[in-house]
Amino acid sequence: MIKQSVGITETVLRDGQQSLIATRMPISDMLPILDKMDQAGYHALEVWGGATFDSCLRYLNEDPWERLRLIRKHAPNTKLQMLLRGQNILGYKNYADDVVETFVQKSLENGIDIIRMFDALNDTRNLRTALAATKKYGGHAQMTISYTTSEFHTIPYYVKLAKEMETMGADSLCIKDMAGILTPQRAYDLVSELKATLSIPIEIHTHATSGIADMTYIKAIEAGADIIDTASSPFAGGTSQPATESMLVALKDLGYQVTVDSTSAAEIAEYFAPIRDRFRNDGGLNPKVMDVQPKSLRYQVPGGMLSNLLAQLKDQGQEALYEQVLDEVPKVRADLGYPPLVTPLSQMVGTQSLMNVMSGERYKLIPNEIKDYVRGQYGRPPVAIDPAIVHKIIGDEQPITTRPADGIAPQLPAFEDAIKDYAHSMEDVLIYGLFPDQGRDFLGRREDRFYDVPVQNIKLSFATDKTTN
Repeated sequence: MIKQSVGITETVLRDGQQSLIATRMPISDMLPILDKMDQAGYHALEVWGGATFDSCLRYLNEDPWERLRLIRKHAPNTKLQMLLRGQNILGYKNYADDVVETFVQKSLENGIDIIRMFDALNDTRNLRTALAATKKYGGHAQMTISYTTSEFHTIPYYVKLAKEMETMGADSLCIKDMAGILTPQRAYDLVSELKATLSIPIEIHTHATSGIADMTYIKAIEAGADIIDTASSPFAGGTSQPATESMLVALKDLGYQVTVDSTSAAEIAEYFAPIRDRFRNDGGLNPKVMDVQPKSLRYQVPGGMLSNLLAQLKDQGQEALYEQVLDEVPKVRADLGYPPLVTPLSQMVGTQSLMNVMSGERYKLIPNEIKDYVRGQYGRPPVAIDPAIVHKIIGDEQPITTRPADGIAPQLPAFEDAIKDYAHSMEDVLIYGLFPDQGRDFLGRREDRFYDVPVQNIKLSFATDKTTN
């Protein structure tokens, strides 16, 4: 019996390299292989969004829009996909609707076909503007479930959420398992229910962090999943996705149809292998990110979050507190209404857990981001926060119940005025609007020889996120 066809979205140019080398792959490493990738038969190439925009400006001295245009030029036949953080766009806060709509418009105009949009809280209100803009300007809107587990995150919960997304106008649905905690049977059960309820394609995205991702993909496909995300083997495994070539062998052996040519996939892997070795040799690829971390199943946190917590404790000389902090993470997450641990909530919950343990008193120290979250500025928590916790964090303030962006006035005119001396296009304005400091520096270096210094000589203080997307 001929089984269904399974599409492959190749992530090596975005999430694969973001997860393993913190998005430091320059466009010069990509261009020579794009023609081959364009002919390989992928469902899509994930090439943009996530941390790529920030990294281009902050570390690589590249124009992210020009990167996208170059990829489009060299891959004219394959759909290009990006990751968008809903109302956060590519940053860590909500932007006004005029910024979101214009960013989506320009992304599609510059070469993107598929916009995968997610909200860290699964608050669909934070996806409305991005969805409407994607549909308005002719893109494919892939709405996304940020997968997590708790007593409240049941299969009926996810089915209801997915149906709402389909009703809103989603062209496809992605189950986004950023922590690699979607187990094989759970994947089978969830996809089975979704296929019985939805009429749109279902894509599965997971990370190999916990060691079960390949099994999860196979069971999801058995249940009818249409597309999976994989990475070319040199940038696969660990905190990245399962390897493309390995999954192709497994799927063909099981009788599934695939459109990706295995010979091409092998040649693509051969191309990326020395690039991986270069990053490994210069320290850009930390061996720890390749470790299998079954603890992520216990603590329900992304592998990158585990390593970031350990790094913070090392800086403080408090490595002995690592297990205590990990034990605190699920408690803080429960206090805050069980948010999925994805950017920016993963960083926020991790920091609060660290402060609780290091201060010796829970919520003695509270970051402003946690206060804003409890105020409702990030959206609606999956589960209502206990009033006692609300009072402990923000006192007598009353959290807002409206969509957070409803309180943000249009921002584009102010962005245009602030960067008018350097901006030549709306794309330039958006560079500044999303990342003002890095954007001004980048656009200034482009315009003024005084700023034309090697990017490696510029002191940088912000570490781009890796695996929490």
